[in-house]
Amino acid sequence: MLFADIGFADAAMRQYSANTDSSNWDLNKTKRLSCALHHEIPYYGQAIFNVVASKNKDLTFNLDMIVRPETYDFAGLQSVPPQWRAGVPVRDISKMQLLKKFDGELNNDVSWEMLTELEKGFHPTFYYKDWQNSADRISVALSSVNFRQAYWAFLQCRDNLLPYSFEDIAFTLMNYKKNSSDLTKSSRKRLEMIGEYLKNDDNIESIFITAYTDSFGGRWINMELSKKRAKAIKDYMASMGVPADKIQIEGFGEKRHVQPNDNAIGRGKNRRVVIQIAKP
Repeated sequence: MLFADIGFADAAMRQYSANTDSSNWDLNKTKRLSCALHHEIPYYGQAIFNVVASKNKDLTFNLDMIVRPETYDFAGLQSVPPQWRAGVPVRDISKMQLLKKFDGELNNDVSWEMLTELEKGFHPTFYYKDWQNSADRISVALSSVNFRQAYWAFLQCRDNLLPYSFEDIAFTLMNYKKNSSDLTKSSRKRLEMIGEYLKNDDNIESIFITAYTDSFGGRWINMELSKKRAKAIKDYMASMGVPADKIQIEGFGEKRHVQPNDNAIGRGKNRRVVIQIAKP
């Protein structure tokens, strides 16, 4: 068992966990971008299950310690039954690496296993050697008391997260129909995806929009068309809640082609707009 493997026999044990009265689970969410399930561990820190908007919506676990490790080691992780379930064995789950001056972290698979153990009424518990007192061992338990309702809210929050992240929309290239300010079908879908993200993120620092045309139609006309295209994108993003003064636009007309203009495919790629979004 992990408990035996990391040498806890005959050692003094300092135990940290919430009791029935102090066990609370709180959900913190940022619109459709993140969900975090927090559990305070008195006199120790807190346990946090977190998921952010992305394709896979992977789960992470963070053991936020007030006093972080002073050395490199491993903590054993077990599922411990509540006292009233006498005779039910303790079950090993995994090990968590302890890094000097860092909180403990676990990946998606182990994090989900911890949640399912909590849902069953068990207490995921970490055991490790104390880095401040070589005679002591530490146990840190997550209480399942008052867990289920907060867990259900967390699952609903996760389900409602956007299926893409900021990194997925931070740089975008879109294309236009010929002699028009109308985007192609695929580009319209891409712009709608960006717009949905912007509605949910209040922390956008800047957006830079540059628009280009092919070489057909005359230089002055194309220059004005590129400016019109860039402004249309700006107006759309402003309607999503981004302050207009954070959005910069520029039209280059026929300049800076990326493909030859002597064929339809090349001209289609030159009729483009590039969107670059930055956060602090």
